[in-house]
Amino acid sequence: MAKDKIAYVCSNCGQESAKWIGKCPNCGQWNTFKEIRVAADTGQKAAKQAAASVRTAIHGDKNRPLHLREISAKDEPRIDMHDEELNRVLGGGLVPGSIVLLGGEPGIGKSTLTLQTILRMNERRILYVSGEESAHQLKMRAERIAHTENENCLILCDTSLENIFAHIQEVKPELVVIDSIQTISTEDVDSSPGSITQVRECAAALLRFAKTSGIPVILIGHINKEGTLAGPKILEHIVDTVIQFEGDQHYMYRILRSIKNRFGNTSELGIYEMRQDGLRQVSNPSELLLTQDHEGLSGVAISSAIEGVRPFLVETQALVSSAAYGTPQRSATGFDQRRLNMLLAVLEKRVGFKLMQKDVFINIAGGLRVTDLAMDLSVIAAVLSSNVDTPIEAGWCMAGEVGLSGEVRPVNRIEQRVAEAQKLGFSHIIIPKYNLQGFNASKFNIELVPVRRVDEALRALFG
Repeated sequence: MAKDKIAYVCSNCGQESAKWIGKCPNCGQWNTFKEIRVAADTGQKAAKQAAASVRTAIHGDKNRPLHLREISAKDEPRIDMHDEELNRVLGGGLVPGSIVLLGGEPGIGKSTLTLQTILRMNERRILYVSGEESAHQLKMRAERIAHTENENCLILCDTSLENIFAHIQEVKPELVVIDSIQTISTEDVDSSPGSITQVRECAAALLRFAKTSGIPVILIGHINKEGTLAGPKILEHIVDTVIQFEGDQHYMYRILRSIKNRFGNTSELGIYEMRQDGLRQVSNPSELLLTQDHEGLSGVAISSAIEGVRPFLVETQALVSSAAYGTPQRSATGFDQRRLNMLLAVLEKRVGFKLMQKDVFINIAGGLRVTDLAMDLSVIAAVLSSNVDTPIEAGWCMAGEVGLSGEVRPVNRIEQRVAEAQKLGFSHIIIPKYNLQGFNASKFNIELVPVRRVDEALRALFG
């Protein structure tokens, strides 16, 4: 009888080693190698492989090498999820045969989003596998989100991978949802559910099932305390798409962000509003992200940002005060901390405002995290507005990237930014002067204020 093999696997990146190592040579993390037991191949596994080879001999080898001319380039029709935000993040819908990983912190709304989505898909047969909740709990959640009964949606509460595949062969679903991958275990691996080996082997088995059958699989995963997906990093390499559901539990907004997508753009995001009856799609986030009573308040600037292909106006808040403890603080919520330090250095060196002994706090309203570089101009304007305690006039918004020499660099999709500002009733928008080349301003009723340097933009705002 063959003996089991002992191996060591890094819990952060999935690197394997024959012996224990203090520092992972792949990711550089310390004390991340865990001991796992790899079961030897048994006669049952050999029989399964033999049966698979026989089936291949009868039906033909589908994995033979092909010429490029033999491969079809036609895109398969995507599966409509009946959710515009989710379809946008997926790249236009769910691709048949793909495997999608939906990650997020506990209690953020992953199961609610998945359940309310599949309950709308009446035209497809769906198997929802729950390893965390009972059938009674799922029934209560479905009634709370006020969705009608879906005859094609079947609920299975099981954690055994072998039992799940047996039910799949019986039900023959068109979509499989696993909630969550950390609770599923297989008998071929001698370790507890949620361990590195179990998560990897179960995900690999589900990947083989999705690719061979053409049935898409949605996996729900948890976020650990470091903010990354629980389980080995190799789990992200196995799946086709990684979607992260994020947001502050103290805010009602939730952001669905694509981290990896083999079938679409990774810069797309969807915005939801958490309500008592489930998650509501936010089709126009600009109206929700703008506070209506900020007139007369200093330290508030409006920026026209773009995430993916969607433009929206976001409110940038700043507070500048004297350092109370000698060492000035620099804090940013929803904005890059290092980017803030650079902008403060530009404001002090190029414009002449001394902020060395001042505390500076930046907040993006609504709990949103924005990575668009066009936010630079609004951050500088909000900081200066709070420093001199002078509010920015109502009806002004801006978009522009700030360079180290104090110049305002051009931004992409300027027409979409201007159109969004005009739609929400703004009268003036500050844009980089270089963006006027080839720009048709006659079709807009908003006044454009082109600037070349930061001091020009500040003079236009404060006189």
